[in-house]
Amino acid sequence: MKLRDSVVFARKTWRLRLFFLSALALAVMCFAAPHAPQESHATGLTVHEWGTFTGIAGEQGKAIEWAAYGGAEPFDLPRFVEHLSTVTFKTGLRGTIRMETPVMYFYSPQEVTVSVKVGFSQGLITEWYPHAATVQPHQVPLMVNLDQLPAGGSIEWDNVRVSPNLPGEFPREDAESRYYAARETAATPLFVKAPSGEEQEKFLFYRGVSAAELPLTARQNDRGDLLVTSLSGEQIPAVVYFERRGNQVGYRWSRAGSEVPLEAPVLGSNVDSLCDELERVLIDQGLYPDEAQAMLATWRDSWFEEGSRLIYIVPRGFADKLLPLAIDPAPPELVRVFVGRLEIVSPTTVREVAAAVKTRNVAMLNRYGRFLEPILQIVRAQPPNPGCVNACGK
Repeated sequence: MKLRDSVVFARKTWRLRLFFLSALALAVMCFAAPHAPQESHATGLTVHEWGTFTGIAGEQGKAIEWAAYGGAEPFDLPRFVEHLSTVTFKTGLRGTIRMETPVMYFYSPQEVTVSVKVGFSQGLITEWYPHAATVQPHQVPLMVNLDQLPAGGSIEWDNVRVSPNLPGEFPREDAESRYYAARETAATPLFVKAPSGEEQEKFLFYRGVSAAELPLTARQNDRGDLLVTSLSGEQIPAVVYFERRGNQVGYRWSRAGSEVPLEAPVLGSNVDSLCDELERVLIDQGLYPDEAQAMLATWRDSWFEEGSRLIYIVPRGFADKLLPLAIDPAPPELVRVFVGRLEIVSPTTVREVAAAVKTRNVAMLNRYGRFLEPILQIVRAQPPNPGCVNACGK
């Protein structure tokens, strides 16, 4: 081999060796380097949640503070449901939002164990089932002012075993309760260990009260028409202006928007048709048909009782901000649908309540249930007039 050819061959050999050495070094570095943490996912797990946010609008359209746990409960919870404190505590708890009956369903073709944590901005978790590993704060002083809490509340369930193999033997008491309607779905049963023993349920249940702002305002004019405005700028997926006076019912729909004008409903409709329409809206938002039916079965009597109210789909961004949710391992599919209920103290309501106070018509006053206290505050704040001196408390 000539000298020049030997030099060329040596250079080619060295380059080839250098290439393999570099590739080997890169492979070693990639193998040895720590991997970035990856979020764990539960294959095949689906989680659906529904719940309600209840408030009452003041004269300027914003949600006002009221005795969110004063008076009669919307329905009596079974005795196996755990509570933050006693009824005495709850009667002194005032806020702007009553968070009612969120239930969280799990669907999985195989057994999976998850942990779940829900925060509650400016709020307290007051009831829950099954047994939770942690509820914060675990106690609060009587007559607490929620907007002065050092931090929001939270609830956490550890080691929730979701299994299609569970027998589905859920606790039930003889007394009727709308709590049970939420079980009428195809959700996978779940199991939680508690100090008293094993607890099975079809969902995770919790509720509470908060001093946070609602995502919208509903300002009313003298004719009873509403201007609904989103406070966050998010579109309101759907709203319905509902009114009931005795056996007469009326409602008006609007599907979406950040500002929605609604004329006062004409009384002449029926609740069945409204339920059918609302069920379709809930399904459009992501709920399964049996979940939407369970939600309506739970709240039909309450949503469509005496008075005027705005019923609306809560924007998802607001729900996630008010109730931040963490599930580990994370489900590939997570659906959260919350329905807002904002009581409207219409001119008709003011006249009816003022007349009922004047004539001591207890039956009429009882129609307004837990909302009577804030309604009376609004009635008493009305300017005095010759026909309303005694009724308005002036």
